[in-house]
Amino acid sequence: MISDIIILSLNLQDPAVYKSYTHTACGELFQWSRSPVANMTEILRRFEGVIRWYPEEMPKEERRLVRKIDLLVLTFACLAFFTKYLDVSALSNAYVSGMKEDLNLTGNRLNYINAALGYVVFQLPSNLAITRIPAQYFLPAAEVFWGLFTLGTAFATNYQQLVVMRFFVGLGSTSCFIGLTHCELGRRNALFWISNPLGQMFAGYLQAAAYTNLDGHHGLQGWRWLFIICTIITLPIALLGIFVFPDVPERTKSRFLNEREKELARSRIAEEGFRDSTGLSWQLVRRVLSQWRFHAFVWLGVLSYNTFYAAGTPFLLWLKSQPDKYSIPLVNNIGTVTNAVAVVSALTTSWYTDMRGKRYEPIVLNGILAVVSNLVLSIWSIPSGLKFFAYIALGWTQGSIPIIFAWIADELAGDLETRAIAFACFNVFGEVTGLVVPLVAWPVSHAPGFRGGFIWATVISATFLTFTGVIVWFLEREQRQIQTDSEKVEVLSTKESEEEPVDIKREMVGIEPIATLGRMD
Repeated sequence: MISDIIILSLNLQDPAVYKSYTHTACGELFQWSRSPVANMTEILRRFEGVIRWYPEEMPKEERRLVRKIDLLVLTFACLAFFTKYLDVSALSNAYVSGMKEDLNLTGNRLNYINAALGYVVFQLPSNLAITRIPAQYFLPAAEVFWGLFTLGTAFATNYQQLVVMRFFVGLGSTSCFIGLTHCELGRRNALFWISNPLGQMFAGYLQAAAYTNLDGHHGLQGWRWLFIICTIITLPIALLGIFVFPDVPERTKSRFLNEREKELARSRIAEEGFRDSTGLSWQLVRRVLSQWRFHAFVWLGVLSYNTFYAAGTPFLLWLKSQPDKYSIPLVNNIGTVTNAVAVVSALTTSWYTDMRGKRYEPIVLNGILAVVSNLVLSIWSIPSGLKFFAYIALGWTQGSIPIIFAWIADELAGDLETRAIAFACFNVFGEVTGLVVPLVAWPVSHAPGFRGGFIWATVISATFLTFTGVIVWFLEREQRQIQTDSEKVEVLSTKESEEEPVDIKREMVGIEPIATLGRMD
C-alpha cells in the first residue's frame, strides 16, 4: 500500500501512530482522508525530524516561529537568488544561441560584458542601504530594477547597448548577497545557494525552448525571447517579496507574525549575540585584520571561486564547438548538467557535514576533484568522454561554496562583526576575480581549448587544497592547545582540592582544646 511506503519512509516508530494508520487497508484510506490537514502536518513534522531540519530540543513555539521564517524569508530569498542567476546566466545561453552573430560579439567581447562591474561596485552601498530602508521594499525594488534591464537586454541592437544593460542588471542584483551572513545551518545555506545553479539550469532549458518554438515570432530571435521570459518570471517574484518578506526583527510589521512571535524573534537574535554594529572604526579594522581566521577563510573562498570556472561558459563553448554532434537546443540542455550535479553536491555534502560536524572533509574531496579535472582538461588531447567527465566533476566541486560559508559561520561565531566583514570580502573578492581573471586566463578567443585557463585553474585548485590543509592543521593545533590547557587547569584544581582538607584539619586541631575548655567552663 502507498500508505505503508509513506509510513516506512518517515520512520513512524510510535506504535499508537503506526497502528492508527495500518489497522486495515480500508481503515488506512478512511483515516487518511478523514483529516488530510492533520495527516499532512504529521508527515511534515516527521519529515523534519528525519532530515533534522529543526533541533529536537527546540520548543514548540519557537519551532512554529522558525517554520514561518523559513516560509517567509528563506522562500523569497531562494526565489530572488534564483531569478538573479536566471537573468545573469541567460547571457551565456543567449551567446551560444545566436546573440554572438546578431550583435557581432567577436573576439573577447563576451568577457568584457561579463566584466561590467555593477554588482561589485555597488555591493557595499546595497548592504548599507538595507540598514536604513525597510527590506520588504528595498529588496523587491532592486529586483524590479534588474528585471527591467533584463527586459532591455532583449532589445539591445549593438555591443555598447548590451554592456550598459548588463551593468545595470549587475547593479540591481547586488541585493541578493544581503543576508548570507545569517545562514548558520549548512542545510539552509545550501538550500539558499542551490538557487544559483537552479537558475542557471532553468536559463538553459528556457533558451532551448525559446530557440525551438519562438525564434522568429514577431520578428524577434529566440535569444531575445529568453530575456523577455526571464523578465516575466522575475517581476512577479519581486511583487511577492513586498507582501511576504517580514523585514528585520527589530522593525518588522509582518502581518504573518503575531506580537508574541515578533518579540520571540527579537529575543532569539539577542540570545545569539547579534547586536547593532558600532560602525566602522580603526579599532574594528585592527581587530578584524589581526585575526588569522579572517584572512584564511576569505582567501579560501576566493580560491574556491576560481577552481570550477570551466564548468560554466567554457563547457558551453566546448559543446557549441561541435555542431555536428550538438544542436543549439542540445547545447543549452546538456549545458545544465554541471549545474544539476552542483545542486546534488551542495545538498548531500551540507547534510553530511551537519551530521558529522567536520566541514573540511567534502572540501578536501572537492579540492582533489578540481585538481584532477582541471589537469585532465589542460592536456586536452583526450577522449571526449573523459572531457565530459572532467566538466561534470568540476560541476560537483561547486558544492563546496555553501560548506565554506557554513565553516566561516562556525569558526567566526564569537565575533559577529568580523564574520560579517569576512562574508562581504568573500563575496566581493570572489566576484572580482570571477570577472577579471577570465579576461586574462579564459579569453573567449581561445575557446574551446583554453590551455592557459586550465593550467591556471589547476594551480589554483592545488593551492586551494593546500590552503584547506593548512587551515585544518592550525585549527586542530589550537584545539589541542585548548585541551592541554584545560587538562592543566583540571590537574591544578584536583591538587588544590586534595590539599585543602589537610589544612582544615590542622586548623581544627589547633582550636579544638580552646573550644573544649569553653564548654567545660
